[in-house]
Amino acid sequence: MKLIQEEPTLATAAAKAGMDEKTARKYRDLERLPSQRKRQRTWRTRKDAFEEEWPEIVEILERDEAVEGKTILEYLDRQHAGRHQEGELRTLQRRIKVWRARYGSAKEVMFVQEHRPGRQGQSDFYVHERNGRHDRRAAI
Repeated sequence: MKLIQEEPTLATAAAKAGMDEKTARKYRDLERLPSQRKRQRTWRTRKDAFEEEWPEIVEILERDEAVEGKTILEYLDRQHAGRHQEGELRTLQRRIKVWRARYGSAKEVMFVQEHRPGRQGQSDFYVHERNGRHDRRAAI
């Protein structure tokens, strides 16, 4: 959009942006960038494959949150033979990830400390009495 305003012709701006003149014209006429045109999808494109078994999956996760999606899918395949396919594993993993984020136990918070050599030093001082006066020397 910026190049369209700066360059004398649309063809020059399109060439500098690395796109076809027709594409540049389309974006100019829309007055939006391609990233601003996309809308978030709120509908499902497929039927939920785990809708019927989801309460059972939640029970398993409540007993042990560390259970992986593959283990649950194998369990479901033993219980309901032929109902699920290998390709549904990633879908199940995503559903489990959302469940853990919403209802799972809180994760331990850890702040990673970075120690750079030479930036900070640590020393231990002691007081040594020599010839009746205090002398501070570093302990080595």
